[in-house]
Amino acid sequence: MNQNFMKEKPVMPLVISMALPMTFSMLVNALYNIIDSYFVARISEDAMTALSLVFPLQNLVNAVVIGFAIGINATIAYFLGAQKQNTADKAASLGTLFNMIHGLILAVVCIAAAAPFLAMFTDKRSIIDMGAAYAQIVFLFAVPNAAGLCFEKIFQSAGRMKTSMLCMLIGCVTNIILDPFMIFGIGFFPEMGIRGAAIATGIGQMASLVSYLLFYFFKPIPVKIRWKDMKPEAELSRKMYSIGVPATLSIALPSVQVSALNAILAVYSASYVLVLGAYFKLQTFVYMAVFGLNNALIPIVAFNIGAKHAERIKKVIRLSGAYSALIGLVGLIIMEMLPIQLISAFAPSEEMFLLGVTALRILGLSFVFGGISVMTCYALQGFSRGIASLLISALRQVIILLPLASIMGKMMGINGIWWSFLVSETVTVAFAIIYLGIAEKKELSFLASMPLEQSIAK
Repeated sequence: MNQNFMKEKPVMPLVISMALPMTFSMLVNALYNIIDSYFVARISEDAMTALSLVFPLQNLVNAVVIGFAIGINATIAYFLGAQKQNTADKAASLGTLFNMIHGLILAVVCIAAAAPFLAMFTDKRSIIDMGAAYAQIVFLFAVPNAAGLCFEKIFQSAGRMKTSMLCMLIGCVTNIILDPFMIFGIGFFPEMGIRGAAIATGIGQMASLVSYLLFYFFKPIPVKIRWKDMKPEAELSRKMYSIGVPATLSIALPSVQVSALNAILAVYSASYVLVLGAYFKLQTFVYMAVFGLNNALIPIVAFNIGAKHAERIKKVIRLSGAYSALIGLVGLIIMEMLPIQLISAFAPSEEMFLLGVTALRILGLSFVFGGISVMTCYALQGFSRGIASLLISALRQVIILLPLASIMGKMMGINGIWWSFLVSETVTVAFAIIYLGIAEKKELSFLASMPLEQSIAK
């Protein structure tokens, strides 16, 4: 398959053709998260609380396997651009093996740690029991989930965004269809409650993996996974981990963020924890669109670095920034206009309903700045500047936000915590734009004279 479209196709059609399938599929994935929460909330408010408290552990697992897969993605795209097919194949093969090992280790750790972790945030036995039951099932699927996410990034590195979209959709739709049947015992299914939600999630992940395998064997991509290429190579492994580890930490930050915010909010009322859980489900719907767009950014930037096309890189980054801001603006408008309808989807108590409407209207104001900051993170990953990407993610989600939330909460009450999101995003986006501008200028100024092996090793 000819990969020259990455360096020859006009920039706007290239970005749109690669971004739209991923944006659509990730929006569907975000919709699945909301629908899943909708069904779980119909079990009980305790079940919804349990799901919210397990979320950081799920995010941790996804952070490791997705973060490392991003390293695989950028590495493969770079070597395809540099016309080093054998090295690209080795990166795909070795990366897939490593990621499945990551999934296995995390499955064991999270299953063992689930109940003690939940007990850190609540002493209500029913919440701990339901959360532990959900975790024990959903993490059994961590290895096939890791393999599926690996295939997702490998297909994306080769520009096969439509295939990736279809496989993600198959998994999400399977999960959405199975949720009510397995949770409430419709038809011949027994009523399994929150366990049914976990089983449906795992089956959806398996369906996605099987779909990727079918496409891999019957409609091959220009990257091959072979047993013989799974022999570890120090330099190649270092290159993947140099991008993947910072990406993992960036994705894992929401786990730290949510856990810390839950601890801050629990001092006020358990209802605030529920409001935050509902908000994160909703904001995922907005940011998944941004992530889908910028998933196209990494392979395009990395490929054109390998091919040494500086001007295309600049155009792609600016276009992605504009689209990310636009998506954030749409999210802001929806949050301001429809907070009642949005919070109602989570079957709130009267107290949660009143608190949630105010919270959503304040929190939605940060979406535009957040979208731009996310774009800068992806652009820096494409440049193989994983540490810089991690720093920006840490600023917006932990370093600035958490101290501000604590301070503003004490000064202004609960609304001060919600306003701290906007302040954090405003400060971060200013830093991110300045840093990206400096990094881009430095990277592209020396691109023509830089040896190929140096550019990805940075």
